[in-house]
Amino acid sequence: MLTTPEQEQIGKDNFYEAVGISRRDFMKTAAAAGTGLGALYFGYEKLKGKPVRTAFIGTGDEGNVLISEHPTDYMEIVAIADLRPANLKRTVLGSHPIARKGLNTVLGKAKAAEVQHFSNHRDLLAKKDELGLEAVVIAVPLNQHAAVAIECMEAGLHVLCEKLMAKTVMACKEMIRTAEKKGLMLAVGHQRHYSVLYDNAAYLTKMGLLGDIKFIRAQWHRNNSFPNSDAWQKWNGSAKEDRELLTKMEQDGSLKEFGYETARKLIDWRLYNETGGGLMAELGSHQMDAASIFLGKVHPLAVQGYGGKNFFGMEGVGPESAWKDDRDIDDQIFVTFEFPGKTHEVNDRDISVVTYSSMNTNSWEPYGEAVFGSRATLWMKTEKEALLYKEASKDSPGGVEQRIWVVDSKGSGPVLDSYETSAPSSAANAAQAGSGDVISRGYREEMEHFCYCIRTGKDELRCNGHVAMADAIMALTANLAMKHNKRIEFKQEWFDASSDACPEDDFAA
Repeated sequence: MLTTPEQEQIGKDNFYEAVGISRRDFMKTAAAAGTGLGALYFGYEKLKGKPVRTAFIGTGDEGNVLISEHPTDYMEIVAIADLRPANLKRTVLGSHPIARKGLNTVLGKAKAAEVQHFSNHRDLLAKKDELGLEAVVIAVPLNQHAAVAIECMEAGLHVLCEKLMAKTVMACKEMIRTAEKKGLMLAVGHQRHYSVLYDNAAYLTKMGLLGDIKFIRAQWHRNNSFPNSDAWQKWNGSAKEDRELLTKMEQDGSLKEFGYETARKLIDWRLYNETGGGLMAELGSHQMDAASIFLGKVHPLAVQGYGGKNFFGMEGVGPESAWKDDRDIDDQIFVTFEFPGKTHEVNDRDISVVTYSSMNTNSWEPYGEAVFGSRATLWMKTEKEALLYKEASKDSPGGVEQRIWVVDSKGSGPVLDSYETSAPSSAANAAQAGSGDVISRGYREEMEHFCYCIRTGKDELRCNGHVAMADAIMALTANLAMKHNKRIEFKQEWFDASSDACPEDDFAA
C-alpha cells in the first residue's frame, strides 16, 4: 500500500464521503446530542451517579496507557497494584508526555496522593471493602489474566481485562462462567470495538459498499533487528530495585505464587511462551478481531500457517546481540484464515480469505488491514486513518486517483461512482468534522462504557467475554497450526462457553 500523499488524501476524503452520505441522518442526530464521541456513537449516556471506584492491577506499559486515557467522569482510580516498585512510581510520575502521562498529570498531585499503592493484587483485594472498590482493570502478563480476573470476580468485583483474554481457551471459559455465576461485568480490551473509525468502516462493509469481500490482508511488521531496538526486551533496561526485589522473590519462592518462574520472565514476559502468546496474541489478535468485524462477526472455518524463530538466536544471521537472544516466541509468522462468505451455508465454495503476517526484520509498510471488495478497497492504516478506493466498473473508472460519491442503484442499495474534481464534497467535510480532529483508538470509550454498564446494570458490552473468547480462539489456534505445521478446522463447540471442548485439548488440533 505505497501511495503518494495526494493519493492518500483522496482515499481519506473518499472514506468520509461515503460515511457522510450513508450515515447522514445518524450524523445529524449524533451532532445534535452534544455528548462525547463514545456516547454519541455507541449509545450510552453520561454517567448518572458517582464514578465507579476502580483499581488498576498491573501498571506496566499498557496499564499506564489505560490510566492516562481513563475517563475521570466515569471512573475514579482509588488504588494501583504491581509487583514491580518502579512501575508504581512511574504510574505516579509518568513516563511519556502523551501515552503515559502519570497520575500527577491526569489527576493533579493532591488527588494522585490519595491513590493507594499495593505490592500485589491479593493485598489489594484484602482491602477492597475499606477502599469501597467496585471494579478492577487488569493489565498483567497474559499467563495471569485468568487467575487474577477470577480472584477479583470471586471477590465480587467487575473486571475489565486486557487482551488477549487468557492463555488458554479453557481459561477464557472459566472467566465467563465465573462472571455469569457472580452476575458481574466482564469486559476485554479489544479496543477496536470502541473505535469510531472502525465503527464507521464496519458500517460501510455491512452496507455492501465494498461489494463481495473475498480477501483481507492484515499485517504488523516491525524491525527490531538492530541492537537494543526491541521494546519487548526490557530486562537490561529495567530498574535495579525491580530486578533485586524480583530476584529475591524468585529465590525464596514467593514469585512463583504469583505465576512466574523467574524474575526475567516477569519483566520480559512477551518473549516467552510460558508467560505470553507471541506475535499472534499480542499483535495479530487485534487485527483478526477487526477482520471478523468487517466480515460480520463470523467465526473462522480453518487456519494454517508458518511461524519460526528465524533471526533472533541464530548464530551468523544477525548482530551479536541477536545471536545471544534466548526468546521462545517466533520472530516471523505468516498465517491464512478461511472465513465463511455470505452464502456459505448454501454454497461451501463461498470463502473469504484473511492473511496475517508479523515480522521483526522489516517495517516497510505501516501496520493495518486492507479489505479487498469486488467494488472497492478499504485500507485501515495504523488505527488512525481509513482510506477508500473504488474499483473500475463498466460505467466509471476506479483507482487511487479517483474521488467517489455514493448513489442509490435503482432501489438495490447504495453503490460507489467516481467523478472528476479536486476537492471533497460538503458531506465528506461534515463527516470528517463530526468524527473529531483526533481519532481515538477506543481506550477511553471502552472504559466509559464499562462503567456505564456497571452503573445501569445493562450488560451491553461490545467486547464481552464471549466476543473476546472468539478472538482468543483465533489467535491460539493459529499458534497451534504454526507449531504443528498443519491446517486446523475450527469446531463450533470451542466457541461455546458452556462446553469444555477447547483447541488445546483437541487431538485433531
